This record gives sequence, C-alpha cells and structure tokens, in this order.
Amino acid sequence: MSTYRMVVQYEGTRYKGWQRLKGEGQTIQGKIESVLSRLLQTQIEIHGSGRTDAGVHAAGQVAHFKTEVPIDGELILKEVNQYLPEDIAILSIEHVDERFHARYQAKSKTYVYRIWLAPYPPVFERSLVYQYSGETLPDVEKMEQAAKRFLGTHDFRGFSSDKTKKSTVRTLFDLTFEQTDTELKFFLTADGFLYNMARIIAGTLLDVGTGVVAESDIEPVFLSGKREGAGETAPAKGLTLLEVHY
Repeated sequence: MSTYRMVVQYEGTRYKGWQRLKGEGQTIQGKIESVLSRLLQTQIEIHGSGRTDAGVHAAGQVAHFKTEVPIDGELILKEVNQYLPEDIAILSIEHVDERFHARYQAKSKTYVYRIWLAPYPPVFERSLVYQYSGETLPDVEKMEQAAKRFLGTHDFRGFSSDKTKKSTVRTLFDLTFEQTDTELKFFLTADGFLYNMARIIAGTLLDVGTGVVAESDIEPVFLSGKREGAGETAPAKGLTLLEVHY
C-alpha cells in the first residue's frame, strides 16, 4: 500500500464544501475521489488537511490517499485534471512516506480574506472577493490595532460556529493586512481553525473598522465564549485557503 500526497486548487463557488456528503455530489472531495477511483479502477478515499465550507476556495489545499495500484505521478496528474471540472485542479501528486497524513501532520494553515473596496464591481475577481457596500471605507488603523487582540493562544469558541465538545483552544500566529486602492486583504495563520473562525474574525475586524464593534468588545467574547458578542460572519466567497504548512 503506497501513500500519495496531492496539492489541490479549487474555486468553491459551486460546491457544498470540501467534505464528501452522503447523497450530495457537489463537494470537492467527492469530485476528486470519483475521478481517481474511475481512473485507477479501485475505490479511492482522500483525506484533506481540513474542511473548507461551502463557497470557500483553496489555492493550496493538501490531501493524501492510499492505493495498491502503481501510479506514475506525472501521467495520472494529466489524466485526473482532464476529467475534473474546470474549477478544480490537482497541482501535484507525489509518492510520500506511508505514515504521511495531510490532516494530523499539518502544523499550521494560512488563509486570506479579500474585501473589494472600490465602488465598481470586480468583474474578473467577483467570485473570489466580498464586495464591501458601506457608505464610508473601514478604518484600517483601528482594525490593525484590534487584530493584536486575536494573536496568541486563546479559546476561540466565541469566534466560531463550532458546537463541538472538544477543545476550541487555538493559536493564531499571525494576522496581517495588505491594502491597495481597490482591495483589503487579511492574512491569518493559525495551528488550526474552528468552523467559521476565519470568517468571524474577518467580520469582527470589519465591524471594528466601521464602528459597529469596539476593540474593547473582543476580550469579553474570549472570556464568555458566546458567539453573539462577536461581529458578523463575513461571506464565504472572500475566503481562500492559501497554504498548509508541515
């Protein structure tokens, strides 16, 4: 039995998320498994580094699968991409140590959240950014100051939609901003992300920038763990998984 690692890229607009769902064909995992199973003529199950939600994109999702079928990485890569939908691509397939696990061995992940600030629509980027529609632009200096409150190790239960009984403690290593005349980007790197965590942090910071939420409102959410104290959940279309670090 051999283990293969894949780097996957996709635009999540048309999909119900990464995870295969019973009776639902529109998932990233389901599409890739279907093509690989057909090409290799054996049932293939892939395991991603984590789940991305419906409408969320990925530039560097990592997954692995095991098979007894001998594989020529370059050849199978061309064949897989030939049969996948045009909004999903496999960037690489390589043989790795049999103990490799895309999820359990991941050390951290980096996401970017993109907000389109210009008053005109982003024709070519419309599926990848959230178009801001407020009357006044957000105050980025306030957002950068508030972002410091999220850094480090915290219980992020209040900044997620996660109902799990497992630990919701995560470490946010980095949260930086990049701004141009037309766009504002948040880059978030953490050892793991809870359900909707990246989008709620992005939405909360945007609410700080527009005066809806005060910086002083952030710490009570960490202490209480109550979701209602945080800001809005930013739309899925603005979020992209950039890279998984091992």
